[in-house]
Amino acid sequence: MFPWLTALIAWPLVGAAVVGLGALGRSRTGSANAGTGLARPVALGFSLVEVALLVGAFLAFDTSAAAEHQLAETHAWIPQIGTSYAVAVDGVGLLLVALSVVLVPLVLLAAWNEQGRDEVRLRRFVGLVLLLQAFMVAVFSARDVFLFYVLFEAMLIPAYFLIGGFGHGAGRRQAAVKFLMFSLGGGLIMLAAVIALYFLAVGAGVDPRQAFLVDELVGVNLGTVAERLMFAGFFIAFAIKAPMVPVHSWLPDVAGNATPGTSTLLICVLDKVGTFGMLTLCLPLFPEASRWAAPFVIALAVISVLYGAVMAIMQTDLLRLVGWTSVSHFGFIILGIFTFTPLGTAGSSFMMLNHGLATGALFLVAGFLVARHPERSQRITDYRGLRSVTPVLAGTFLVAGLATLSLPGLATFVSEIMVLVGAFGGSPAGSAAWTVAAIPGVVLAAVYVLLTYQKIFTGAPAKGLEALPDLRARERIVAAPLVAGLLVLGLVPGLALTYVDAPAQQSATTIAVDDPAADAAQMGSDK
Repeated sequence: MFPWLTALIAWPLVGAAVVGLGALGRSRTGSANAGTGLARPVALGFSLVEVALLVGAFLAFDTSAAAEHQLAETHAWIPQIGTSYAVAVDGVGLLLVALSVVLVPLVLLAAWNEQGRDEVRLRRFVGLVLLLQAFMVAVFSARDVFLFYVLFEAMLIPAYFLIGGFGHGAGRRQAAVKFLMFSLGGGLIMLAAVIALYFLAVGAGVDPRQAFLVDELVGVNLGTVAERLMFAGFFIAFAIKAPMVPVHSWLPDVAGNATPGTSTLLICVLDKVGTFGMLTLCLPLFPEASRWAAPFVIALAVISVLYGAVMAIMQTDLLRLVGWTSVSHFGFIILGIFTFTPLGTAGSSFMMLNHGLATGALFLVAGFLVARHPERSQRITDYRGLRSVTPVLAGTFLVAGLATLSLPGLATFVSEIMVLVGAFGGSPAGSAAWTVAAIPGVVLAAVYVLLTYQKIFTGAPAKGLEALPDLRARERIVAAPLVAGLLVLGLVPGLALTYVDAPAQQSATTIAVDDPAADAAQMGSDK
């Protein structure tokens, strides 16, 4: 069988090496500006071949067994400590791999003119984007806990340099350091839990040569106290990445200082590692601890929904506003995961994909808008009346914004409704009340989206903005797939739900094993 996942991981690494090492675009004189036309199209070409490989992976994936981890490869990596190169995906993992693969060529196209004509700087930028893509595909495929941890930390390297080295804000370096410190802090806590998990698993009888494989660790009795401590170690790292209140403050700073393309990859894809880790590691490895922590996690999730939405309304910086919307939306995703219902979990899995499409579109279109301003201003008050000046840009921004507020007919509506309905019937104590408390977040989303649209696009055009160009062909090519995805998955959600329903059902079954409340309910239904 062809190693689809390895190919999807290795190909962007090859592309990063080609453009990053300067194998292309150098003249005999070695001028920094020579060959500027090559790095961009070569990187784009590598990313489009990656899309073709993704199509092959989808064709090889059996949707009738979407709960099973397929396209699997396992090879000994460091046998002395029992870790392996083990990759495989279920339906949820495959959709997140797809999100990673599809967004990269769109980001490269969107950033076509951002880095000027310095060939060395340009090669570094596109090389880091391809390197980040390889790590994102790998982390969503990893089925070895140690491998997952290594990738979890390795992603910080290209992300840090993309924020601090290529951002546009005055505080980009501070934002990069803040992002790194938060992520490294969570990662170190997670590392302690990973090491403890290995020794406890071996002590429980797991073969030391396979003691990091996720499939070998599921169902191992770790002891109540130890399981809860290890759950906390994993969860804190994932909550930082997610981002979840109160460990979220790095995200608005990154959104306001990184390029829109970098923010798209970090917030729309890389941050899904947090919620993906909660779903695929915390719940199956630590089911008792997950049930124990669920009321607390649900409360924080709802606080994130409301706090993120209120802070978005208060923003004067457009890109920071988009960043705050993600704090709110990740709260919905976590809410669905920790109410342990098949419907809520499927909704959260679907929402991870939809959030990437909607917020990615909003970031990139906002970037197109900022790039048109004579001073590249991100202040919302510096814009007005652009609906008559740039109607296509205004319409695209409106569609992305309506998707962000979950308008019926768009994909985000389906996933958000699934989360709320599923969470309302969740088993953790008080989940119904917390779900009701989260509903105002939907109304607040309408406030920050529609107010922002009104301020920027309605009324008479602001002075100096009367002749701004509308979206160009390249920019329309970037926006079109994202808008199309939101419309198609909103009208035919089954195209994606086919991949997430079975994993969600399996997750709910796993978390209910040995749950006394679930056993009592089952006995009652049997009678």
